[in-house]
Amino acid sequence: MVELKARFDEANNILWARKLEEAGVHVVYGLVGYKIHCKMALVVRRDEDGIRRYVHLGTGNYNASTARLYTDVGLLTCKPDFGEDATNLFNLLTGICQFQGTKKLLVAPFTLHERIINLIGQEAANAEKGLPARIIAKMNSLVDRETIQALYRASQAGVKIELIVRGICCLRPGVVGISENISVRSIVDRFLEHSRIFYFENALKPQLFIGSADWMPRNFFARFEVVVPIEDGNLRDRLIHEILALPLADNIKARTLQSDGSYRKATPAKGETPHRSQTEFVAKALGGGATPQKSRSQYPKMKVAPRPASLT
Repeated sequence: MVELKARFDEANNILWARKLEEAGVHVVYGLVGYKIHCKMALVVRRDEDGIRRYVHLGTGNYNASTARLYTDVGLLTCKPDFGEDATNLFNLLTGICQFQGTKKLLVAPFTLHERIINLIGQEAANAEKGLPARIIAKMNSLVDRETIQALYRASQAGVKIELIVRGICCLRPGVVGISENISVRSIVDRFLEHSRIFYFENALKPQLFIGSADWMPRNFFARFEVVVPIEDGNLRDRLIHEILALPLADNIKARTLQSDGSYRKATPAKGETPHRSQTEFVAKALGGGATPQKSRSQYPKMKVAPRPASLT
C-alpha cells in the first residue's frame, strides 16, 4: 500500500509504486477522501510450529532518508491479537471488508479520538478521587479543540500534565484557574523530534501508547492512523524512564511555552546538571549509556507509578 498524498514525497512514491508494479507486486493506493498515515507492516510466515503473523507498528515513515533525520519508535510483535487487528485493518484498507473493531489497536477515524478523550477524562476522575494521576504526551502538534478542553478539565481536577510538542500547540499552559498544572516544551536539535508517545498513570496501573497520530482534527477524523498500547513491562519502562525522561529533563535545547504564547529557552539552574537529550540518546546508542561527562547513574530518573504486579 502506497499513500500518494505524501507531502514533499509524491513523486518519489509514484516512482516506487511503478517499480513495484513492474516487478509484479500488487500495489493499493488507498481510499477516496482519507489519507493513510498509519505506519504498519505485516508479515505472515510459516514457522515450524505453524502460521504466525509478525507486525511492526511505529511512529515513523518507511523512508530511508527521514529514518536518518527523524527520531521515532516502533513495536515489533507476534502477539496474536495485534496480528489479527493489523490483518483486519489491511483488509479494510484494501477494500475487502468494513471496519471490524479492534482488540488492541486504536484506529482513526473510528475509535482513536473518543479513546484519547476518555483516557484524559479517566485521569481527571482519578485525581478527583485522590488517586495518582498524571499525563505525559509527546507529539508534533496539538490543535484539536476537544482534546485541549479535556486537558484543561484534567488540569483543573489536579492532574499533572507534561506535554512535549515540537511544533504547533494551541493549548496555553500556566493560565490561572485553567491550566496551572500543564507544562509544554518543544525540543529543536540535530534530529527532528517525530515520535508520538502517550502516558497515562491510571491510578498506579500505567497505560502507554505509541503511534502515528498527532492530536489534530485531521489526524483524528481525516486520516487512517494507528496507536498501539505497549503492554510489555520492560519496553514500557524504557519508554518512560529513557525516551520520555530525557526530553523532560532537557535544559539545553528545550524551549518552554509560556502562558502568553511565547517560548523561553531552558537553561540549567545554578548547580543543576546540564542535559541535552539528543546528545545523550546518541551516547546511549553508541556507547551503552554514558556521555563523556556523565555516568549512567546520572541520567534523570522519572518518578512514575510502579509496574503492576502482574507485569513483574
